Amino acid sequence: MEYPNELIMSSVITNAKALEREYAWFSEVIQLRLASYLQPGDEERSIYDLPPPELESGTPYPTFLEKMNKRIGAEFEEAEVSLFKIELAHRMLLLLALAPHLKPEVLDIFFARNMLYDRAFTEFGGVSRKRHGGFLPTGETAMFLLTGGDLVLRLQLQSLFAEDHFFATENVLHLRGQQANEPYLSGLLTLSDEALAHLTSGEVRPASHGSNFPARQLTTEMTWNDLVLAPHLIEEIEEISNWMKHETTIRNKMGLGKFSKPGYRALFYGPTGTGKTLTAALIGQRAERPVYRVDLSQVVSKYIGETEKNLAQLFARAERNNWILFFDEADALFGKRTNVKDSNDRFANQETAYLLQRIEEYHGLVIMTTDLKRNIDEAFARRFQSMLYFPTPDTEQRLLLWQNAFGKGLPLTDDVDLMQIARDYELAGGSIINVVRYCALAAARRKPAEVRMADLMKGIRRELRKEGRTV
Repeated sequence: MEYPNELIMSSVITNAKALEREYAWFSEVIQLRLASYLQPGDEERSIYDLPPPELESGTPYPTFLEKMNKRIGAEFEEAEVSLFKIELAHRMLLLLALAPHLKPEVLDIFFARNMLYDRAFTEFGGVSRKRHGGFLPTGETAMFLLTGGDLVLRLQLQSLFAEDHFFATENVLHLRGQQANEPYLSGLLTLSDEALAHLTSGEVRPASHGSNFPARQLTTEMTWNDLVLAPHLIEEIEEISNWMKHETTIRNKMGLGKFSKPGYRALFYGPTGTGKTLTAALIGQRAERPVYRVDLSQVVSKYIGETEKNLAQLFARAERNNWILFFDEADALFGKRTNVKDSNDRFANQETAYLLQRIEEYHGLVIMTTDLKRNIDEAFARRFQSMLYFPTPDTEQRLLLWQNAFGKGLPLTDDVDLMQIARDYELAGGSIINVVRYCALAAARRKPAEVRMADLMKGIRRELRKEGRTV
């Protein structure tokens, strides 16, 4: 078969051939496991005796295996099971999770029925869906494949699904969908979208926001020149950036590590639209570290225990990748604890306590924001290294914000007096941007495209009404 643009396709073709060889071997592994389990002989052959195919490095799947094996070597140095066996177990588990996407037919053998009870084999696990006619593996399927009926090996390999394991912290695969009071291994073996793209095409995607990952990356096209704050506040923000740059030296070489916990926790408080979120994004931009905004609406799950699991995976992954974690409007979850009136209150307090504990233990930078400082629990407030107040900008700062927002691309008519606007209307930076956006839309509908004083006044009135104020 001929492919267009061979330079682009060559890596994909090589990777596909490697995966073909993998699944030829993996199919033998499955058949041997079932044969040895259902018809055991005197000289039972282990699936770990089947030699896997050799892989050429440089394409996505082999490259991922190399990275995985390095991590496995570090994590399982003192394991009782041989490292080679552990590496094979990881490789098989990865192929099992990948099979529904690439080779669903290799799992059809698990549809075999237990003739004694005229039903599916319980130990095979797995589920089926209406839209997918194939077999979807669960944690139980993985344990059967990797261990058969060997309970000792099963217990040793349970760590494959631990919260701090490579698969979880790197968001490779997880067990999902367990219902309350059901076995943990009944969860569907789920490969993340990022891992699927990485293993098949080599594409590296940023962590995607969703029900399994309650955070999204915070980015901005603005720069520090666009941030209009009081000089003393800029100095305090610089301290945070300096800590990120010199923390290792301060803690290790200067000997302060034994007196304080690792990590840095900062609280930004003040009215909405005063630059708190932009500041967090710019700190990450300067440090060249991703900033992830944690979606508090997805933090609390309807299933007991899911909150802790999701958060543990989020924090572990964040520490591995040196992320900055950003909790916006944190008083919604970090406020004063509620009185326990029922089980919902008790679980809410437990989840809050767990989250606060994880934040205290986090080795990187955590930034939280609130409109009202008094909403933060005093006991936790003492654990912040810095608490920065973002006030409504004064007249001089408002003038600069108006000038920066209009820039050179939006001409103003002669009747526009930005100094008067800045003096007469107390608006935060976020509100000013909203007004300018409205003015730009109004100007775009006319020729010449210029902003009039009437546009500004109408936009200002709209913003003030949103805040419950009038001109």
